[in-house]
Amino acid sequence: MTLRVGNRLLTALCAGTMLVGALGAAKAETLKLMFQGDAYEIKTITATAEKFEAANPGVKIELINTPHDAYNEKVGAAVSAKAIPDILELDGPFLANYVWSGMLQPIDGLVDTAIIDDMTESNVAQGTYPIDKKLYAVGLTDSTVVLYGSRKQLTELGIRIPTSVDDAWTKEEFLAALQKLSTAPGVKWPIDLFRAYGTKSEWITYGYEPLLISMGCDVIDRTSWKAEGMLDGPACVEAAKMMQDWAQKGWVVPQSAGANQFYAEGRPAALAWGGHWFYAEAQAQMGDDVVVMPLPKFGEKGASPNATWIYAISKDTANPALAGKFLSFMLQDPDYRAGYRDHAGFPGLKSFAAASPLYAPGGAMAVAFEQASKTAVPRPPHPAYPTITLAFQQAMTNIFDGADVQQELTKAAKEIDADIADNDGYPPFGAAN
Repeated sequence: MTLRVGNRLLTALCAGTMLVGALGAAKAETLKLMFQGDAYEIKTITATAEKFEAANPGVKIELINTPHDAYNEKVGAAVSAKAIPDILELDGPFLANYVWSGMLQPIDGLVDTAIIDDMTESNVAQGTYPIDKKLYAVGLTDSTVVLYGSRKQLTELGIRIPTSVDDAWTKEEFLAALQKLSTAPGVKWPIDLFRAYGTKSEWITYGYEPLLISMGCDVIDRTSWKAEGMLDGPACVEAAKMMQDWAQKGWVVPQSAGANQFYAEGRPAALAWGGHWFYAEAQAQMGDDVVVMPLPKFGEKGASPNATWIYAISKDTANPALAGKFLSFMLQDPDYRAGYRDHAGFPGLKSFAAASPLYAPGGAMAVAFEQASKTAVPRPPHPAYPTITLAFQQAMTNIFDGADVQQELTKAAKEIDADIADNDGYPPFGAAN
């Protein structure tokens, strides 16, 4: 049971000790933390906060648990009310928008140096603001997307199974595999791209942008910060047409079919283009038959996504040192780490990777962790990211439904550039940077 200031004061009063006056006059230091997450995360974070309170008498951690789907709206409301919590969990690709808006402060000097030194390259990338190159956020975990398959099925069909990032399928091998799987016994769909996650889900940008990058383009030019000529250019048009072709051939699991067709009875989907979190679900149904492969290399180099929910310190907090102390405590807490390890959390700290059997060398998800250092690319670290992702999501949704690829990408590019122009380029971003 956690002893808080109020409990100790009551005990002192009952005992009639001389400490009553001192305790009665003391005021607890309250630290507000806003976060989102699954049930296990809520339980884990709550337990860690209680341990911190017990170790730091006079400190109270006020947890503000906010639903995932409404999180960014709640952050906006907190900004409008000038009530930003001391510690804020945020989705990695939105960091640039938050820093540009003046909400956050660098964490160097606040979070233990040992933790910062322990961060993977991918974790550092998701927490760094590109203008001043300073680190504004840190997390225990990161994320990635890999290709899942059935070892037995691929072996029987004579389809090569990549074993490392350097060994990834080429575009030609991947397309040949889809073609072969499309006529294989029992296969209804060669691949699940997880369209069931929804048409306005961040998944569309997170999961599909790496394919564009591997083919030599992106949702926006990261030097000029203009989308026209890049998102609607020849390389991206070719990539989007290719994905549309998969859907039109009936190779992609439709949105209406749900998100479990890879491991459903009879295994109607042969491959799954899925996040690291999907492994636990599939493995529970398929056992050791699940094989994890790197994302294909569609061009000269491969690409994979990164970034997940990470923690930052508000610029307006009255006690940044205490906020940094709590974050350092939480990220090093063995029970906190165990909660994420038990749910296949993708490592954002090297020590966490070494202690996670799935991601350590030889582990079932080792190739996923290898992507973090070899092919991971953050989503565009720009204040306009909320507009960028919504425009791309809508374009890809329409393209999958059969819309003209060039028209949709051009429309999306114009929307992105218009938002940037409306904000005067989001200075100091722009061509000079």
